[in-house]
Amino acid sequence: MNAPQTFPVYKGLQKPLSYKGLKGKFIAWGAVALVGGLILGGTTGAFINMYLGAAVALGSIGVMLYYVLSQQKKGLHSKSRHNGIFIQPLNINIRYENKENL
Repeated sequence: MNAPQTFPVYKGLQKPLSYKGLKGKFIAWGAVALVGGLILGGTTGAFINMYLGAAVALGSIGVMLYYVLSQQKKGLHSKSRHNGIFIQPLNINIRYENKENL
């Protein structure tokens, strides 16, 4: 009997996915910022003024991408952490009343 045939398994580079400086979940956030800015600018341009629509599109894309990049600097798994000791009361008196005895 021959030994079973083995094949190498590629496990990737073990690094987060990155595209144009955005990493992980922030790639989707950046795409939403671009599409949202284009939609907002397009609707403004269609209903009000083409030049105002272009300004709104560029401004909103810039603001949203700035927000995405600032959130990325906090990290992929940023959570609020509370320092201190939280004490819960141990003696909680809960009284149940029977409606039949009222």
